[in-house]
Amino acid sequence: MENNKQVVHISATVKAPVEKVWKYWNGSEHIVQWNSAGGGWHCPRATNDLRVGGKISSRMESADGSEGFDFEGTYDLVKEKEEIAYTLGDGRKVHIRFREDNGITHITESFEAENTFPVEMQQQGWQAILDNFKAYTEKN
Repeated sequence: MENNKQVVHISATVKAPVEKVWKYWNGSEHIVQWNSAGGGWHCPRATNDLRVGGKISSRMESADGSEGFDFEGTYDLVKEKEEIAYTLGDGRKVHIRFREDNGITHITESFEAENTFPVEMQQQGWQAILDNFKAYTEKN
């Protein structure tokens, strides 16, 4: 990750084996179920071409559809059930690691903060999405 951008770290421990975590993290049908920070937001669509050079794309919208934004990145690294890295459309880097220990998967995610919103707000939003992923994966 570039040194001139602030890198933010978040994490979660998911009570599920890495095979399930990987499937739920990367399957488009699952991404639309967990990819939102809550507070009346949802993810109406997602596509994921999980390979180096492939694209990940999703849409987040408010429940009433009055606000929304697209999220897109290109994969730089894919190590099955271990590690993913991609570059967002604005050039920022994201890196995610998955580590299983006795059927429990530890996820650590790092991303370069953007300059529009406060870093703390970005960290809270990304952590909320990760927490939604944890809840969805453990429930299903």
